[in-house]
Amino acid sequence: MVFSSIDFIFKFLPAFLLVYAICPAAWKNGCLFFGSLIFYFYGVKDQPVYIVLFLCSVGVNYVLGVLIGNVRGQKKKWLRIGLIYNFFWLILFKYSGFLAENVNQLLAAAGIGLTVPVYRPVLPIGISFYTFQAAAYLIDLYRGRTAYEGSLIDFGAYLSMFPKLVAGPIAVYTSVKKEIKRRKCSMRKIEEGLREFTIGLGLKVLIADQVGGLWKEVGTIGFESISTPLAWMGLAAFSLQIYFDSYGYSLMAQGLGTLLGFRLPGNFDYPYMSLSMTEFWRRWHITLGSWFREYVYIPLGGNRTGWWRTCRNLLTVWLLTGIWHGASWNFILWGLILFLIILIEKSGLGKILNRWPAAGHLYMLFVIPLTWLIFAVTDLPQIGIYLHRLFPFLSGGQGAVYFAGDYLKYGKLYGLSLTAGLIFMTGGPRKLYERWKKSPVSAVLLLAVFWFSIYCIKRGMNDPFLYFQF
Repeated sequence: MVFSSIDFIFKFLPAFLLVYAICPAAWKNGCLFFGSLIFYFYGVKDQPVYIVLFLCSVGVNYVLGVLIGNVRGQKKKWLRIGLIYNFFWLILFKYSGFLAENVNQLLAAAGIGLTVPVYRPVLPIGISFYTFQAAAYLIDLYRGRTAYEGSLIDFGAYLSMFPKLVAGPIAVYTSVKKEIKRRKCSMRKIEEGLREFTIGLGLKVLIADQVGGLWKEVGTIGFESISTPLAWMGLAAFSLQIYFDSYGYSLMAQGLGTLLGFRLPGNFDYPYMSLSMTEFWRRWHITLGSWFREYVYIPLGGNRTGWWRTCRNLLTVWLLTGIWHGASWNFILWGLILFLIILIEKSGLGKILNRWPAAGHLYMLFVIPLTWLIFAVTDLPQIGIYLHRLFPFLSGGQGAVYFAGDYLKYGKLYGLSLTAGLIFMTGGPRKLYERWKKSPVSAVLLLAVFWFSIYCIKRGMNDPFLYFQF
């Protein structure tokens, strides 16, 4: 069940909020836990064993949290068991097939007549997100940053909270523990939550899904047959699609959290206005970056252990970031290229870009789409073909299509959504909204956005959230 669906908006959400509102305060966490399990079961109903897997994750991490919090002298043992348990399932479901295929290729290349069985199960929804949150909870307990959660219901409500369950944000336990125990709902929060949810819905359905149609068209035509202008337009479309898809979901999750009395962390801070890739990744998927910084980069030594170890630590983080997004070589290549770009920026380029903002924006206008190309296309040879379309001189002009008129056709079809994306990726519209937020005009506009989004959903003009596949 996705947030941008009729079932969620008009069936699950109203029913849940009604029950949640009439529940006594002492029962609200139980209501949230049970309601979130229903929400999750709807998403995995074709693989019902995954609800058992999730309930086991809740139970096991709860017990291990109690053990880490109570058993002196054995904290490290229980932490290790917890990390092994959590990441075993993530590796099994997400990476086992990829690992087995590559092992088989190595065995074949070595002339060894053995093969490893390839197991590619359907990825449990949200496993990458709830695994990271469970691991962070255990690590924070081990470090003494928080006390263990003594109530199984309260812990289950934290880990299963449906606004963040399937695609983030990655809200660590320490960021919401006070609200788990005591929170207040008010008409002001309800209004704020509904507004944020509507804004996110509009960004997702009216911009991301519409501009994403151009990227689909490019894939349907075939990379070999598109002109250079259309290649750049298609890449711009994907860049806008993944941003508004992810940002829209984040705002919807925050809005839902506010309705329930939680202040979930923001995930995006207008990253396309950055002057460098270093800055970009501080402003894109903020909670994921914070997780890797807090639980991988800093424990490895961060930037305090000399240049070469800093490079090693950065390389580790970016390779893990790439692999986290998918079990495919293009994601590993993507992470490696981001590491190299950021390393170059840390070597001096970043200072130049920050000193000359115009140069920084031009640099990012060029670099961001190219990095998203490696992210979007899983077939490495196809990436090469697309690069030749972007830069015909790479092939000496042989077979290049510079201006075939296709960009005019698709420019007319998608020009409006591309323009909207370019405008809303800046902070300008949000500043206007904040300025006129209390005006009745803003309420009327949001109502129009909501019902037009519903119209598009009913017409089938929307797509699943991209981050669901990660």
